[in-house]
Amino acid sequence: MLNKLIINNIALIDNAEISFKKGLNVLSGETGSGKSVILDSLNFVLGAKADKTMIRHGENSCKVTAEFDISNLSYLKEVMEENDFDVDDTLIITRKFNVDGRGDIRLNGNVVTLGMLKKFTAKLIDVHGQSEHFYLLKESNQLELLDKFSGSDLSKIKDKIKGLYVEYRNVLKELKTLGGTESEREYRLDLLEYQIKEIETADVKENEIEELIIQKERLNNLEKISSAFNTVIDAVKGDNGVNDRLAVSSRNFSSIINFDEKYQQIFDRLENVRTEIDDIAYEISNLSEELGDNEYDINGIEERIETVKKIQRKYGKEYEDIQKTLEDAINERDRLLNFNILAEKYLNEKTELEDKLYKEYISLRETRKHYAKVFSENVLAELKELGMPYANFEILFDGPNEISDCKFDSDNGIDTIEFNFSANLGEPCRPLSKIVSGGEISRFMLAVKSQTAKYNDISTFIFDEIDAGISGIIAKVVGKKFIDIARDTQVIAVTHLPQIMSMGDNCLYIEKKEDLDKTVTTVKELDENGKINEVVRLVGGNINSESAILHAKELLKEAKEYKDSIY
Repeated sequence: MLNKLIINNIALIDNAEISFKKGLNVLSGETGSGKSVILDSLNFVLGAKADKTMIRHGENSCKVTAEFDISNLSYLKEVMEENDFDVDDTLIITRKFNVDGRGDIRLNGNVVTLGMLKKFTAKLIDVHGQSEHFYLLKESNQLELLDKFSGSDLSKIKDKIKGLYVEYRNVLKELKTLGGTESEREYRLDLLEYQIKEIETADVKENEIEELIIQKERLNNLEKISSAFNTVIDAVKGDNGVNDRLAVSSRNFSSIINFDEKYQQIFDRLENVRTEIDDIAYEISNLSEELGDNEYDINGIEERIETVKKIQRKYGKEYEDIQKTLEDAINERDRLLNFNILAEKYLNEKTELEDKLYKEYISLRETRKHYAKVFSENVLAELKELGMPYANFEILFDGPNEISDCKFDSDNGIDTIEFNFSANLGEPCRPLSKIVSGGEISRFMLAVKSQTAKYNDISTFIFDEIDAGISGIIAKVVGKKFIDIARDTQVIAVTHLPQIMSMGDNCLYIEKKEDLDKTVTTVKELDENGKINEVVRLVGGNINSESAILHAKELLKEAKEYKDSIY
């Protein structure tokens, strides 16, 4: 929902801050007062093409800021998360444009490109009369809207298709892994055999590099290590060494252990020391022998380190990565060797799934056509109420009619549709994109939105030119349609009709004034008296006329009663 629009230096508007509300927002004012400037400003901030002629005369730049409440727009929050933006319930878009053609676009303070801006605003507002933000001009959006209108009957079929489509994509993936042509498979087999042999021959062990580096350091310091070992062995086992001297001491001390319990304890400790020293000497002797039994010399270790690093560079830094590469290569080799068996299996599954998918595609199409007929009839009924009894509306379907023509590249069926409309008797229906914007197409869009507002992702509908060719009872019907839509979606309408203006929940008066040597446009929110005065002006009455004032109050009373009856 659009909360606020701040306009700086756009055409006749130097500074304006416009607050919009939930429900129906109505903009009125004299012809040429600047109502179109407000819509131009909104389109500009949503991503429409910028032109320096929009900049107020005498100024170097213009800027528009739009604030939106997106608390209920989960799809937009998902888009923001996908693009690494902080997500909350408020979206603020600011766009600035300079006379030199340069500009600046910010979304919640983050600089974005024009393309990114359009991605965010694509479903934010539907500005009728401005094709860049005219949601239903895109045929993909028309199909999406029809599907939502069709409800659970359609969603059940689509769920079946999505499940089958996942299976189908998996089968295609398996077929692709089998290899392409025979020569491509042979080439791949040769490569896999080479990789398997290379990894298995290298026989890399877990943590081997670390152990080899330790071993290399040990060999580089062999003399130093041997000297340290020999020093300890000589000190322990040499003539008059620690071992001999402790043995003598222990024997002498054993002669007094019966005289005192403490002597016994000291003797036990001496024996423990002798045992520990003997064990140290034994372990050092073993380590000394191992130095001479190394699997590699220095050169051998260097070569082994290079071999392991080469395998790591090619197949994965970690031991687990290398083993996974080996396992995958063996599995792929086995699949290629068993190509004929597996290919036949997957091709059969592919054919079966295509048959099932096509059957569901056709079921989806028939269901869509059923609801398209209901939808068309409902829209035509709305158009009759809106004073267009001879209007025609049809939804045209296109797509493959034979399974052989089907590409099976979508989980949303094989249909494309197109909304076609004609306003007058005998006039052929044409696509929406071919119809010049005006009162007739505006009423058509109002009829469509009356049927689909609650299914729509759009948070705000904006109607311009809705007044063309209508008055009296039809104008009152249009106003009621606006109120109906505004229960689910914010509506902003530009109007010259008192019947529509009286329906507004938030009435904004656009006025052009001469201020010293310049002309400016101002926007004022009307209170109850202001609404009465504006209705009087729109009906062409005299503001001092009691009958005109009574008529205005009656229109406002009828509008309130209608709103009370549906809320």
